[in-house]
Amino acid sequence: MHNTGLPFDALPLDARLKASVAAAGFTHCTDIQEKALPVALAGRDVAGQAQTGTGKTATFLLALFNRLLTTPPPAGRVPTQVRALVMAPTRELVIQIHRDAQALGEGLDISLGLAYGGVDYDKQRDQIAAGVDVLIGTPGRLIDFLKQGVYDLDATQVIVLDEADRMFDLGFIKDVRYVMRRMPPPGERLSMMFSATLAQRVLELAYEHMHEPELIRIEPEKVTVDRIQQRIYHTATDEKIPLLIGLLQSMPDARSMVFVNTKAEAERVWGYLQTNDIPAGLMTGDVQQRKRERLLEQFRKGELAALVATDVAARGLHIDGVTHVFNYDLPQDMEDYVHRIGRTARAGATGDAISFGCERYVYSLPEIEKFIGKKLPVEPVPADKLVKPKPRIRLASEDRVAPAPGGGGGRSRGPRRGPPRSGSSRGR
Repeated sequence: MHNTGLPFDALPLDARLKASVAAAGFTHCTDIQEKALPVALAGRDVAGQAQTGTGKTATFLLALFNRLLTTPPPAGRVPTQVRALVMAPTRELVIQIHRDAQALGEGLDISLGLAYGGVDYDKQRDQIAAGVDVLIGTPGRLIDFLKQGVYDLDATQVIVLDEADRMFDLGFIKDVRYVMRRMPPPGERLSMMFSATLAQRVLELAYEHMHEPELIRIEPEKVTVDRIQQRIYHTATDEKIPLLIGLLQSMPDARSMVFVNTKAEAERVWGYLQTNDIPAGLMTGDVQQRKRERLLEQFRKGELAALVATDVAARGLHIDGVTHVFNYDLPQDMEDYVHRIGRTARAGATGDAISFGCERYVYSLPEIEKFIGKKLPVEPVPADKLVKPKPRIRLASEDRVAPAPGGGGGRSRGPRRGPPRSGSSRGR
């Protein structure tokens, strides 16, 4: 991410927060922090356009903590009334925000709670019922507990909506509106919203539920893109598995993320890597949450060579040290391409992004190239890397999420068939 000339010491942060920032090793603001923090610290609402990896999580956490430290809770507040609520679209992003909040909030005497599906239902419920200051969660579990009366929003002083565009993509926007309508009026709270794009649908949500928000736009991760060596192989579909295995086997020290467009194909790719001596983790909505958390930790520690993921499962992940990103399937949305390859070349490092342009997904290539402003260099498929793979294994039943009653598949976005419509789907 790009640091600016503005030091954190120059911001009107509570002294306790300045100490936390210094202890975390932060000295100067990123672009989004320089533009958004002065606004939010002055008590004004922010609707920000910022990608993952630009420092936006620290932006809203610092503003949130500062508000709670410098403004007393409403008179008569009881412990089950949360003072701040943070909503994010995926479990992994919620866990990451909570981890960052623990680091920045250490020693501040501000209690944190978690609410997300898949694990720890009773534990989460009991913790929230005992009283928390800041509640971080996904819309479904937050509404579940809210309707049960486990907590209420009558004393809410801060609301954060992270990755608003993905909320729309996953069908959560009615849930978001349900929650925001049960808070004090916009003029009586600090509201912050962040999104990869400030498309019309996101702006409508901001104007409906925020108080004269200031719009702040940070360009997409083009700085990151410039630090990444990109290339594409035009492969036949049946060459993709042999080529991926061959390339990964030739990179013994690499730590790679492999992006696939569907859950079924991700599981298939993972099964082949496992049987071909490439330790890999699988990140899809079909894998149990506890298993996903263990795999993420193993990948962070370098115990896994690769992480196979869908876009939804990998959204919001902060993992340092990723050397290679593979677009096993080219994404169908140009912004997803930038988001994917931004998993590498973090914190000033360099990285490699390798794409496979098969006959099923190559139609999105022109739109991707137009968006990033350059042609992807084409390399011939190396014959010596087309290995003959061993048969794959399958995901164990005990690691799989039980199917929803009635066979429902949950709120995952299915693949779009056929060539892309003109323009980005997020721009509508």
